[in-house]
Amino acid sequence: MRGKDRPRSSPLVPDGVGAELARHDWANVTCGCGRPADHLEDTLWDAAEGHPAAFHALQGHVFTGTRLWPPAPAACAVLMAVWAAGPPRQAGREALLWTLLSLLSAEDDGDAYGAGLYGQVAAHVRTGLPLLVGVLETGPGSVSGAYAEGILELLVLSA
Repeated sequence: MRGKDRPRSSPLVPDGVGAELARHDWANVTCGCGRPADHLEDTLWDAAEGHPAAFHALQGHVFTGTRLWPPAPAACAVLMAVWAAGPPRQAGREALLWTLLSLLSAEDDGDAYGAGLYGQVAAHVRTGLPLLVGVLETGPGSVSGAYAEGILELLVLSA
């Protein structure tokens, strides 16, 4: 049995992803569902293992429609760590790209003095631009390519 003194591990999750998950104080962030966001750690871990449903399960917790919730920047940082570690297999890759596109489709809540949640999310996604461009170049006409194209278009609009 895993407890707080015994961190979760998996051969499917690179150390960098685990470190990014551990870096955030999830318990002190309010989730979109109204509870502390520490329950998102398991969902993000499942996403890092490549379970497509876990990415979709972030809806209502990290984003809802065009609204971002406070855990969005931290969750996006974890998702980008997953992406940087090597894009997952097709179903997981498509779910990850769908999630990034959903995050970037939110309304910009920043102002002239601060980035807001949206600006923080966009900054995290920009770290993966070379890999996103690579998806677009290697998979034109694919679902992954369409998501990557949408992500890149939204990043240009938000710049």
